[in-house]
Amino acid sequence: MRDVHVDQVVAAVRDLSIRANTELGEDVLQAFRKAMEIEESPTGKDILASLIENAEIARSEGIPMCQDTGFAVVFVELGQDVHIVGGGLREAVDEGVRLGYRDGYLRKSICHPFTRENTGDNTPAVVHVDVVPGDGLKLIFAPKGSGSENMSRVTMLTPAVGVEGVKAFVVERVKASGPNPCPPTIVGVGIGGTFEQAALLAKKALLRPVGSINPDPELAELERDWLDAVNRLGIGPQGLGGRITSFAVHIGMMPCHIASLPVAVNIQCHAARHKEVEL
Repeated sequence: MRDVHVDQVVAAVRDLSIRANTELGEDVLQAFRKAMEIEESPTGKDILASLIENAEIARSEGIPMCQDTGFAVVFVELGQDVHIVGGGLREAVDEGVRLGYRDGYLRKSICHPFTRENTGDNTPAVVHVDVVPGDGLKLIFAPKGSGSENMSRVTMLTPAVGVEGVKAFVVERVKASGPNPCPPTIVGVGIGGTFEQAALLAKKALLRPVGSINPDPELAELERDWLDAVNRLGIGPQGLGGRITSFAVHIGMMPCHIASLPVAVNIQCHAARHKEVEL
């Protein structure tokens, strides 16, 4: 059994919240550079160049790459041989978010659903905990802006629609979203499980590095096919037309009930922000 003090969690989450909002991952920057080579629209190329410049300024000056610094979504992989000491894990995550959004001068965007009164410190965070073998503790911080989150959907399809029915739902969701999620996007797709599990699969799919190949050959082929269909929509960078509507389609899948076919689409804007650390 290994002890991890909550102070370590607080410090790590504080650091991750700032870095995730100011340092765009190299995988996303590579996707931008590749898109610059493919995009044919002059306006689209200008937009891509501006977004690359924006990311570079954010990193060099330590300022947010987007004014929407997101809902703090934290994925925790908690080793079964780890003992959290000194307090509660979720409370520690919230304290780290509170400090990070204060010290990083990040916008506080969390409010009461009806009164719209702001909580003032971007808490509470959404925390997903997976218990895994070993004595490790991994924290993944993925701030999620509302422009793209609002375009996401979960549906319960009839099993008879099959693969083509799922593809149609995914492509139509991107089409209906238009410019709202600030394309180029990453499209996370969750298939199977239950209503809530499909949504979580879609969200987790966004954590995969852009440009990575799905280890499941069947899903890898679907990702290529669906990405091509999405980019044929012609929505383009920031919705102003072009070949690059999405950088990637990432699919997560698990078995489902014989009478259902849950499908979730979680769209991520071009600022695909997430950082992780192991304690």
